[in-house]
Amino acid sequence: MSARDEVLSRIRSALGDRHGPDVEVPRTYRRDAATDHALLDLLEERLTDYRAQVRRATPDGTAEAVARAVVDGLARAPGPGTGDHPRIIVPPALPDGWVGRVAGEVVTDDALPVDDVDGCDGVVTAAAVAIAETGTIVLDGSPDQGRRAITLVPDLHVCVVRADQVVGSVPEGVARLDPTRPLTWISGPSATSDIELDRVEGVHGPRTLEVVLVTG
Repeated sequence: MSARDEVLSRIRSALGDRHGPDVEVPRTYRRDAATDHALLDLLEERLTDYRAQVRRATPDGTAEAVARAVVDGLARAPGPGTGDHPRIIVPPALPDGWVGRVAGEVVTDDALPVDDVDGCDGVVTAAAVAIAETGTIVLDGSPDQGRRAITLVPDLHVCVVRADQVVGSVPEGVARLDPTRPLTWISGPSATSDIELDRVEGVHGPRTLEVVLVTG
């Protein structure tokens, strides 16, 4: 018997018959009726409030938008190699075309050591879902998003979100996610106001979040 099983067994014994019958929990959560256009506008508004930068692109213009996001993001959050030859890390299954115009060195993560990840200026990933109401982007560790380390260590995160991944509310977002996967919920750049209510960015994640919202 595992420690968990032993603890649960003791709880059941202590409760006896007082826990009552199992109850079916309703899952009829609210669903947004807003149009797709309204959801995209709301997501952009929320992300901007969190000091993320949002730019929209067509599928054919994604590479150009990503390249511009990298340039602008590094200008605001210069990394260790920023300059003529920045290093940008990408997950193994990121579409090749998305980073085809990025200036500098594009490094594919194949379980790189943390020191190598730390030596990169930024990361470009896809997303699992985006929630308009809260301005939240969720990563689930899929091959086009990569392991959590590559999105927490570099100072710049460029995240590509497709319009069909945007939902209205948190329950809608949760319904699209696999709870067994390693989920990372992102609402703007990493920030804290724990010390004297002064906002500090980049404490436990990227200081700069650039979002490319692909529509059409």
